[in-house]
Amino acid sequence: MARRTQAALYSEIDLELSWSEDQLPQVERTKHVHGLHPYLGKFIPQLVEVFLRRYFNPGDCVYDPFVGSGTTLVEANAFGATGIGCDVSAFNCLLTRVKTADYSLGALEMALRVAYEESRHLQGKVGDSLGTDWLQRWYAPMALRELLAYRAAAGQLDDPIREVAHVILSRSARSARLTTHFDLDFPRQPVTDAYYCHKHKRTCAPVEEASKFLRRYTSDTSERIRAFASLRTRAESLVLHEDSRAVRLPTRPSGIITSPPYPGLIDYHEQHRYAYELLGLVDRRLEEIGPASGGTGRSALAAYQDSMVGVLLNASEQMDSGAPVVVVVNDSRSLYPAILDRAGLRLEDVVTRHVNRRTCRRAGEFYESVLVCRVA
Repeated sequence: MARRTQAALYSEIDLELSWSEDQLPQVERTKHVHGLHPYLGKFIPQLVEVFLRRYFNPGDCVYDPFVGSGTTLVEANAFGATGIGCDVSAFNCLLTRVKTADYSLGALEMALRVAYEESRHLQGKVGDSLGTDWLQRWYAPMALRELLAYRAAAGQLDDPIREVAHVILSRSARSARLTTHFDLDFPRQPVTDAYYCHKHKRTCAPVEEASKFLRRYTSDTSERIRAFASLRTRAESLVLHEDSRAVRLPTRPSGIITSPPYPGLIDYHEQHRYAYELLGLVDRRLEEIGPASGGTGRSALAAYQDSMVGVLLNASEQMDSGAPVVVVVNDSRSLYPAILDRAGLRLEDVVTRHVNRRTCRRAGEFYESVLVCRVA
């Protein structure tokens, strides 16, 4: 069957929420701090910008019960709204805090440069035996020593700069794993021999060092934080490492903008396993909603619906009647009509958007629904 033309596709969707690659290239989708660290499943900041303009005003409080990589909170700050984000993933909370924190830029850039140089001096003083079994399996000896040395150097910094260094360390660790260049998202096992690279169309060898990534991402991180600093407002951003089914919020949100996890698709703790191993982050994967390990059987989908009802009901009880709740989701299994009804949310509109470009090797036609609801 012939694929429909883009004109035909776009005749059925909200054009303000759908962009072609030419209209919205990757550099814009990952602008400033949105590109601090790769993250699967995030929605693009341009979506949040539209939702803020449509349903909120500067000075409002926007809540995201699945804060993920912090897209909602970053854009809320730029819009002039208070942002509250909640997540059971310690890494997600770390990344969002780093993106939304206010820094003394000169002090930040100097401290990060010093940390990198200090890590080079510490490389001969740390042994790869200090790494966990998982780290020793997934990294070449030199790469692991460089990562451990940088971890030691970062430990000498004070927060919030230390947390920035931890994101640089995590991003570098993602790139330095013993895996193929084209499979950084879901590597199944370490690769130690040369291989044909689908990304570069030639034979490549696994990475054996981490220093080049630490140096590159130190510079890139400073530049991205500086770029966002010119857009920042004085609006507060608060990140809660809690379960959104039970969290008590410190203030009543004006509404919600969120993109919840899809059932049976991604284990968000496993996605960033290297960060948990290097930083000793608290692992709460058993509290994840709809993890890949749970599958998509009948009982798993029922559990997913129950959990989503818990999240939205808990949030709606802490908001005023009529508050907007904007949910971006691919509801291919039609789970959300029942979820919204049970959570006491009134569905006001369903908008379809065409996702023209997806990450890694999973390209193809993909659609999302924007569910616009109101608290009853």
